Amino acid sequence: MSLADAAPDSFDRRDLLRVFGLIVLVNLLGGLPAVLGGPDSAWFDALVKPAIYPPTWAFGVVWTLLFTLLGVAVFLIAREGVGDRRVRVALGLFALQFVFNIAWTPTFFTFQLPLVALGVIAVLAVLLVPTIWAFDRVDRRAAALLVPYLAWVLFATLLNYRFVVLN
Repeated sequence: MSLADAAPDSFDRRDLLRVFGLIVLVNLLGGLPAVLGGPDSAWFDALVKPAIYPPTWAFGVVWTLLFTLLGVAVFLIAREGVGDRRVRVALGLFALQFVFNIAWTPTFFTFQLPLVALGVIAVLAVLLVPTIWAFDRVDRRAAALLVPYLAWVLFATLLNYRFVVLN
């Protein structure tokens, strides 16, 4: 066995497939609600947009990047083994917050409930704090990968709030 094989951060071909699979899975699960009912509706077009509303193309770019970071973060945590209680807690919190992430899009766009969506995204933002903390207890790099996600969710919370105020 070489020194590289013994290193805890070693990376082999199977790891590459696992991380790629998690990146694809997180992107598919995270992006599916937008495909089923996103901002391409007469209802959304009629809403007054906040001054801080980014160009529409930015959402796809940002979410793809963030979901990719999330997939890598989940890989870093999961590779530590689900036998470790810290890993189970971190992954459980990740799954819980991700449910709220997935729920936001249909709540806002399909059901056209911006105020309820504001509650959903506020819960998501709150859940991200203990998720990052739990990730940090397992792998600091994985926790760091969630920080841009938290920043974007906080921005999206403000954006959602502005939609509620303006409409």
